[in-house]
Amino acid sequence: MSRLRQLENDSIYIIREAYAKIAKLGMLWSMGKDSTVLLHLVRKAFLGRCPLPVIHIDTSYKIPAMIEWRDDFSMRHQLPLQVVRNEAALQGGMGPERGRAVCCGELKTKALLRAIETNSLGGLLLGIRSDEEGSRSKERIVSPRLPDGTWLHKEQPAEVWNYFNLHIPDVIFRIHPLLKWNEIDVWEYISQERLEILPLYFSTEGKRYRSLGCAPCTGCIESDAATVSAIIDELKASRLSERAGRAQDKEKNYAMQDLRQKGYM
Repeated sequence: MSRLRQLENDSIYIIREAYAKIAKLGMLWSMGKDSTVLLHLVRKAFLGRCPLPVIHIDTSYKIPAMIEWRDDFSMRHQLPLQVVRNEAALQGGMGPERGRAVCCGELKTKALLRAIETNSLGGLLLGIRSDEEGSRSKERIVSPRLPDGTWLHKEQPAEVWNYFNLHIPDVIFRIHPLLKWNEIDVWEYISQERLEILPLYFSTEGKRYRSLGCAPCTGCIESDAATVSAIIDELKASRLSERAGRAQDKEKNYAMQDLRQKGYM
């Protein structure tokens, strides 16, 4: 069996296990390459349908082309999309100028926790990968979180073989079906499955986005890669980190880990 087929099988198994054992499951969709692959895997797991609420945390600072693509894609694919905002924080003037970590905490973490509460979710599927960023490498496939979103990364129960910790009471589960994938795996799978991906990933006038987030905190990279195969070739030769253009990662040491300990995705 090829590596991609094994990764696909393992991810679908994780998705189905979580759906069978968690009272109510949702998924987070950022419109990025990883969460769009996750969405495709969810639909494969359930024979083309998506039986989960698909939640997008909208900070109001996303690149406008992302929102246009989201609305068009979700309409064409009939996704059960929920767009969630922390309106109180936005009305209070919250933005990246108050500190990127503070802004992420208010506009992303608090909005996410509100969505979990509003939907009475027992668990949430996320498209994170362990190779993407340091704190994510400390994750388990099934990550029990306290009801307030707190992640106790030093106290995570071990995962042995395919025995996932879906039996723990009084927690909200974060489930990471793509945790063992890497960035090139994702792009090779996109190529294999011919997935529709945000055009911002492809080069225009010598620049493209490698990682997507809010407009004030996300930069382009120099690149002529205008096709999926060209992106794969570029990544195989690159020594730059995937999130080199994400400003919130650079605010201070362990910034992302601090955010994630408080409930960030």
